[in-house]
Amino acid sequence: MGVVSTVVSTLSNWLFGTVLIWLLLGAGAFLTWRTRAVQLRHMGSIVRAVAGSRSGAAGGISSFQAFAVGLACRVGTGNIVGVALALILGGPGAVFWMWVVALLGTATAFTEATLGQLFKVERGDGTFRGGPAHYIARGLRWPVVGAVFAVVFMIANGLVMPMVQANAMTAALGAATRGGALEIGPWWGSLLVVALVAPVLLGGLRSIARAAELIAPLMAVAYLALVAVIILTHPLQALDALEQIIAGAFGLRAGLAGVAGGVAQAVLNGVRRGLFSNEAGLGGSACAAGSATVSHPARQGFIQSFGVLVDTLLVCTATALAILIAGAGDGGVYTPGATGAKDADAVAGTLTQTAIGSTLGAWTTWPMTILILVLAYSTILGAFSYAEVCLDYLTRRPRAALVLRTGALACAFVGGVAKLTTVWSTADVLLGVGAVINLVGIVMLSGWATGVLRDWEAQCAEVAAGARAPDEIRFVAAGNPHLPGELPGDVWGR
Repeated sequence: MGVVSTVVSTLSNWLFGTVLIWLLLGAGAFLTWRTRAVQLRHMGSIVRAVAGSRSGAAGGISSFQAFAVGLACRVGTGNIVGVALALILGGPGAVFWMWVVALLGTATAFTEATLGQLFKVERGDGTFRGGPAHYIARGLRWPVVGAVFAVVFMIANGLVMPMVQANAMTAALGAATRGGALEIGPWWGSLLVVALVAPVLLGGLRSIARAAELIAPLMAVAYLALVAVIILTHPLQALDALEQIIAGAFGLRAGLAGVAGGVAQAVLNGVRRGLFSNEAGLGGSACAAGSATVSHPARQGFIQSFGVLVDTLLVCTATALAILIAGAGDGGVYTPGATGAKDADAVAGTLTQTAIGSTLGAWTTWPMTILILVLAYSTILGAFSYAEVCLDYLTRRPRAALVLRTGALACAFVGGVAKLTTVWSTADVLLGVGAVINLVGIVMLSGWATGVLRDWEAQCAEVAAGARAPDEIRFVAAGNPHLPGELPGDVWGR
């Protein structure tokens, strides 16, 4: 087992420490060029994408529900622990490079979500399924590669992810109740996790979408509101924190380097944490996007892009500001280049909670614990929805879906009580392999996404000229001059 653990860990570090960083950056830059900087030209459309997204599902999954499922996975414990680790290793300047990566990732998110919509398939019950497996199989005509993606992504999100997130939930419960009158141990914590997860998972994708629609936006808003209080009560420290971020990004002020040292480490850690926080290009949000019922694929591309902005520009920035504000002064909880020097991972795990507690008081212990619990819970739901989309590509037998749901619940229970050694690394390897396949797919199919975008722009020009009403924007694939070819198995002409 020691050899297996070493091999898996080495492979994980190679994938996420080198290969995927360059692939994700390269894809983001290429897709920004290919779409003529869609994230800048259509920023208004991206921000406005939420308006009206809760209607028009016609019994299926609404655009907003699909967005919320993606948000449930994007806004997770990585926004709390990952940002703290970026600050420890790269210093305040790492946050600036997270912003840059988010800007590139917006084009990637638009492309994969649009492709997920374009190549989706109808299930016959009023819902759709789409995602990397579908557009690789139908767009590139590589069904075997699509199946490989579906298998690795299904295992990672449907079985491994419930284990690691349940483990985080039971650990948080145990830490919060330790020494109290009602101490919740791992066994009771696992039973509680299963009791909370089971009703939603067993209900299928529609049930998950309804739960995510309520939980994900509420938790994001609650966390942002908590940090907003810190900013409003410490305005001078907040301005100084922003100055530290800019100065640290370019080495303009001494003493702002992380424990790894130097501007290069600020860039590296900011890029790395930003890429894996917003999840653009990893393929998950494309699974959620392909399930939505919308009138035009570009609409879902815009709203999934909005999720990247929420994740990085709002939630990750909020975490960074909370830590930097609490680090101000001699008694601060964070000092660039010193905090976490001996054990960065351990310190990062509690730094955000410590920072918020030091500025707002000890009463925030339970609210932060509940927030972490709900974030982990929503991540289980969102990730499992990706697994169900992948399973649907492989088979539509009801028994297979029941087996996957039961397996997910069993894994959640085991993960809550077991000491996870190689599980995290295994999940990273599986997700990394899936991400490589997805990135190759979206780059090769980018002409279809840009064709959809041109169709959207042409119809918007007609709206501006008064030739059609805004609610008359509809996508028709058959004979569409903007597409590079005829769409196989077209569901858009019905």
